[in-house]
Amino acid sequence: MSPTDSIPEGVQRVAAALKAKNHPHTPIMLDDAARTAQQAADALGIAVGQIAKSIIFRRKEDDVAVLVITSGDRRVDEKKVEALVGRIGRADADFVKAKTGFSIGGVSPLAHAQPPVTLVDRELFRFEEIWAAAGHPHGVFKLHPRDLALLSDAPTADVTQAVPV
Repeated sequence: MSPTDSIPEGVQRVAAALKAKNHPHTPIMLDDAARTAQQAADALGIAVGQIAKSIIFRRKEDDVAVLVITSGDRRVDEKKVEALVGRIGRADADFVKAKTGFSIGGVSPLAHAQPPVTLVDRELFRFEEIWAAAGHPHGVFKLHPRDLALLSDAPTADVTQAVPV
């Protein structure tokens, strides 16, 4: 892990957003990519549930991005999400990049190119400390679950399946 010296543009955007909201932790760059929750947890030496995964869906009625920030050891229940935001579909890599400004594997919960409809998984509150992507597959930042709702200006919801992945 290294401090943010020469960091990618997406991570710089996230760092600026965190600083603007007075968040105490800046992004760090991992030596290896952390494109999955398991890879990130392994690199950080934490439980996979402590990874805040950013999952993007496409809302069918208006083509808006729907961001579900969920615990790394849970699977999103699309029916629960649809009950809250309307019909959704899968988002491909081009849609994710266009709407968020980030590539899959590095989607941050904040600093998106276009503001998404966002939901925060209540399962993240099982942990005192969590980590989220910081705009690049190598970039992550530390936070508390309660900070996530404030940073993303999003409600907490039941959005996962009953059984862990």
